[in-house]
Amino acid sequence: MRDILDAVASGDLSPAEAEARLVGYATTDAGRFDAARERRRGIPEAVLAEGKTPAEVASMAETALETTGRALITRADDAHVAAVTDGLPADATVDHDERARTLVVHAPDFDPPTIDATVAVVTAGTSDAAAAGEAAALAHAVGATVERVDDVGVAHLGRIVDHLDTLRAADVAVVAAGREGALPTVVAGLVDTPVIGLPVSAGYGHGGEGESALASMLQSCTVLSTVNIDDGFTAGAQAGLIARAIAGARDG
Repeated sequence: MRDILDAVASGDLSPAEAEARLVGYATTDAGRFDAARERRRGIPEAVLAEGKTPAEVASMAETALETTGRALITRADDAHVAAVTDGLPADATVDHDERARTLVVHAPDFDPPTIDATVAVVTAGTSDAAAAGEAAALAHAVGATVERVDDVGVAHLGRIVDHLDTLRAADVAVVAAGREGALPTVVAGLVDTPVIGLPVSAGYGHGGEGESALASMLQSCTVLSTVNIDDGFTAGAQAGLIARAIAGARDG
């Protein structure tokens, strides 16, 4: 502790960094940032922009960069993105996925993690791309290689069959689908890869807004896990954890 206090006194360590090292989180006006989450859980802390002002998101992103070397922001609109990027150092690395509404910022000296595992992120249709993109961002943040397989819904089974080699080679798959949500069940019946179903709020009328897709995945007759509607964050994080465990087994 004395070393940390001395570093703060000398200016080598900011108060936020010191707090994060001592208690595992840093306190800001916008809330507490869990700087120790990746070390504790294997998943980096993310800032949910939805419901926060642009200034609050920018403050949290600054603290994330200061304490962990990167900021991972989800559900960000244009105002959030502008507020975060306006205050960044010129040599920071920025990856903004407008459709997925994710914003990933790396400090210049940040060394991204890498693991020897692949996550396939699959969409039934283009309408599923936003939730799938969020899942891909999380899996990539954990360090997995991400393979995208897009627009392979069950309206033409030949489309998914054409990508079976890719899916079978992956260590885990996230499969996003709206409407009746059949694609994850089909994929899970064709591969020995763990499959995570991601229901998407695409669809209309009775059972629309993802409700039929969620119910279908929960009632799947093939073995798969299912997250909540549009919850790309949890799907990607869970896929990343499975990928890390597989990579650890390989290394062992």
